[in-house]
Amino acid sequence: MSEHKWAVIAIGGNSLIPDKQHQTVEDQYKAAGETAHHIANMIEQGWDVAIGHGNGPQVGFILRRSEIAAKAAGMHEVPLDACGADTQGAIGYALQQNLANEFTQRGINKHVVTVVTQVQVNKDDKAFIRPTKPIGTFMEADVAKKRVEEDGWDVVEDAGRGWRRVVASPIPEKIIELSAVKTLLDNGICAITVGGGGIPVIEENGMLKGVPAVIDKDFASSLLAQSINADLFLISTAVEKIYINFNTPEQRALDTITVSEAKKYLEEGHFAEGSMAPKVRAIIWYLEAGGKEALVTDPAHLMEALAGKTGTRIVP
Repeated sequence: MSEHKWAVIAIGGNSLIPDKQHQTVEDQYKAAGETAHHIANMIEQGWDVAIGHGNGPQVGFILRRSEIAAKAAGMHEVPLDACGADTQGAIGYALQQNLANEFTQRGINKHVVTVVTQVQVNKDDKAFIRPTKPIGTFMEADVAKKRVEEDGWDVVEDAGRGWRRVVASPIPEKIIELSAVKTLLDNGICAITVGGGGIPVIEENGMLKGVPAVIDKDFASSLLAQSINADLFLISTAVEKIYINFNTPEQRALDTITVSEAKKYLEEGHFAEGSMAPKVRAIIWYLEAGGKEALVTDPAHLMEALAGKTGTRIVP
């Protein structure tokens, strides 16, 4: 693997949905096209890439459709692990076709493949004891109670807006299709994998079984970067750089920081739990496992960030 420059790129599921007015499949395809354009620039510079992506909003849409269809027409509902597989296919298709078209336009002889990827978690992970990740739509109290009794759901009351289902967000331990992904990368094929953090599975008596959980996509991408010895772990997000004292008069952009500085800023509470904190933790995990460097920026600044002109670089 040494003759390649390997990068794992993690794309946010929200980055395919810029705002409430642009949520359709066509809108998402267009947004995927913009991201693919920037990734193709990177590939043109000699990088071999594996792409991970989020799927939070997309899974939300499937669950909502599923709930409406069940209520209105008695249709069967879609279990969470199958929602993960569905979104891996659909988002993978959008990225895959856009990238392939970029390659064609540029005369790059390269292929891109989406791998429907399972990621193993520990069935004794403490996340299963206290599920915290809200998914799906808001419910009235009586509906929530019924779901708990009939389907064994865990529910929480959300800030007076109603009740929501919560599921576990366990730590990813093993990428089941890793050898297939490595084979693709070894042969110069761009791999889209661990979509939405991977489909969470546990092992029981040597057999795999899907579980209703959500794996953090940055953690799954971090595990992927560790597993293939990536030279770079790149998180593509909504901001050009990471900031400390964000949204205050003391706001300051970070250019290059070390793992110990990143840990200090985390402890001081500079990074919000719902957004930047998990990304920084995923990067620390990669670097402490022997990773070389990580980069956080938005798609539009990808090339400048790779050239060291912008973005936030985190090094061991």
